[in-house]
Amino acid sequence: QVQLVESGGGLAQPGGSARLSCAASGVTRIVYTLGWFRQAPGKERKFVASITGIRGTRYVDSVKGRFTISKDNAKNMVYLQMNSLKPEDTAVYYCALDYGLGSTSAGQYAYWGQGTQVTVSS
Repeated sequence: QVQLVESGGGLAQPGGSARLSCAASGVTRIVYTLGWFRQAPGKERKFVASITGIRGTRYVDSVKGRFTISKDNAKNMVYLQMNSLKPEDTAVYYCALDYGLGSTSAGQYAYWGQGTQVTVSS
């Protein structure tokens, strides 16, 4: 059974940085996609970034140039480096896994972590 555990959330200042980590276990296939989604209060869960393999990355336009997704296969970890944070980046961030090429749709992902809160405020 796939398990995903996020960490690294917290309070950050506007313009600051934060790094989220997701530990994946129980992954049994070679081809899979790990994604990051976020959900602000009262809003739907939205795609942030995904990575398939080592170099197959995808980002939502609002984070391009600010966020970087990366993966360490040896450690079964996926990271989201977030720079130049804005108050509108405040949300609960979720790690998700799809046994395939993934997509920007949350419904494509069968496995989810519990989420980690990121608050951007001065």
